[in-house]
Amino acid sequence: MAGKKMVALLFVAVLVVFGADQVRSDASDHRYKDGDQVPLYANKVGPFHNPSETYRYFDLPFCFPAAHMKEKKEALGEVLNGDRLVSAPYQLDFLREKDSEVVCKKRLSKEEVGQFRAAVKKDYYFQMYYDDLPIWGFIGKVDKEGKDPSDFKYYLFKHIHFDIFYNKDRVIEINVRTDPNALVDVTEDKEVDVEFLYTVKWKDTNTPFDKRMDKYSQSSSLPHHLEIHWFSIINSCVTVLLLTGFLATILMRVLKNDFVKYAHDEESAEDQEETGWKYIHGDVFRYPKYKSLFAASLGSGTQLFTLTVFIFILALVGVFYPYNRGALFTALVVIYALTSGIAGYTATSFYCQLEGTNWVRNLLLTGCLFCGPLFLTFCFLNTVAIVYTATAALPFGTIVVIVLIWTLVTSPLLVLGGIAGKNSKAEFQAPCRTTKYPREIPPLPWYRGAIPQMAMAGFLPFSAIYIELYYIFASVWGHRIYTIYSILFIVFIILLIVTAFITVALTYFQLAAEDHEWWWRSFLCGGSTGLFIYAYCLYYYYARSDMSGFMQTSFFFGYMACICYGFFLMLGTVGFRAALLFVRHIYRSIKCE
Repeated sequence: MAGKKMVALLFVAVLVVFGADQVRSDASDHRYKDGDQVPLYANKVGPFHNPSETYRYFDLPFCFPAAHMKEKKEALGEVLNGDRLVSAPYQLDFLREKDSEVVCKKRLSKEEVGQFRAAVKKDYYFQMYYDDLPIWGFIGKVDKEGKDPSDFKYYLFKHIHFDIFYNKDRVIEINVRTDPNALVDVTEDKEVDVEFLYTVKWKDTNTPFDKRMDKYSQSSSLPHHLEIHWFSIINSCVTVLLLTGFLATILMRVLKNDFVKYAHDEESAEDQEETGWKYIHGDVFRYPKYKSLFAASLGSGTQLFTLTVFIFILALVGVFYPYNRGALFTALVVIYALTSGIAGYTATSFYCQLEGTNWVRNLLLTGCLFCGPLFLTFCFLNTVAIVYTATAALPFGTIVVIVLIWTLVTSPLLVLGGIAGKNSKAEFQAPCRTTKYPREIPPLPWYRGAIPQMAMAGFLPFSAIYIELYYIFASVWGHRIYTIYSILFIVFIILLIVTAFITVALTYFQLAAEDHEWWWRSFLCGGSTGLFIYAYCLYYYYARSDMSGFMQTSFFFGYMACICYGFFLMLGTVGFRAALLFVRHIYRSIKCE
């Protein structure tokens, strides 16, 4: 009951936090009069193919704003997302058109020309926000008429065109294009005089204000994209139904035969030797080795599962609309902090059921099991970002905020959950008595070992999700937009069902071979999909993306290692829970002495 109350209170807290955030974002909708200044912020620049490697807009020698340059205050999620908004040098007043307006005239030094050439060579883009609408453009182009790279010409765009659509007193849409004829040659290391210009055109539109974000989500929900997503789901469902149906039929038939056989054996001969999974009924509920680590893994996995479910709830109710800057990162930090009580309760409760005595050490292990590797990875990657002076490097103030959240919210809730778990007085429900001494496990063929079993267990769930993985990767590590959360939720449900079922099937075959050490095996088999996802990361990086450079490579493989580790813990918990229900059921159905 305590666990259910905790989840209910957490749900209310999350809705209050994000309800308030939604109210704040809606309250910031602006109406303008003719000539009003509409906020335009320059965000960042960076190589197009390296989404993690972004720099402040004015790290490149662009024109500074005529007025005092001010920084926009950003929420936690925006800072984590690498956003660093500052006032832009362009004046886009409401309904005021401009034609080839001069931003500034400046003489670029040799060093500045070199900076721009390096940026053009790496395919740099810029990002800005106009009335909270995102805009992008490339800062230059490479002329590759000469076959030899030494003959390439590098040009900087100096004239930007802004096409802005409005409906009465509101900004609806903005498009940016660069003039391909207004170029500055930055091929050679020599001083260059450049005049930066911009043009503004205003156009009327009937699109209502509440539909202005739709164009950003249309790319992911175009008919041909939706067809691929639905084909992926149907393909996954058919594969899953066939394989799980096939396994279920075999398993049910074999189990039925086992029950009949064991019932017949009991009636005919009391002293007849038992074989198969009934033979090990005195060992099957023997507690696993390293039970503190096992309980901590279950606690962390349960917390991550709860976190994932809450993220899906927020996604399905529309919190993560396109370019709601940093909403996902804010949600991850807040919900992870609030769910730490669930980890403490689950881990300590299960540890006490396994007759563990040092519950405080178990609680510390639970708190560090996922956060520890994540913290070490963050420290390394943040150091790399600082060396590169990239916007991915978190400011000192943000790090302090995260440490305070961990100290004042995560840790106290973890301890409270642990105390509640210790006082729950729940006992481990075992239908059979455990013998004093463990039976020897008979020698088994190589394919019944832990690693071959994990490979078998991880392949089927991974095959059900791998098509959808490409779109998620292209969104997280690219510039695509992912908005079809309903389809993603269906894929997630399929993943859970397949993980549970394949773990149950492998647990049965393990017990039938008289191997009673199924606890850790079921967890490892359930979580092995995380290892397959990490293997897919290698394929995606080298075959499907154009990412390069030490910073982008370390960010991609570092953070994906943490995400896959989280998947390992979450799906391992799902696999073990399913296997535990199954094992209890079959041993409850037979008469054990």
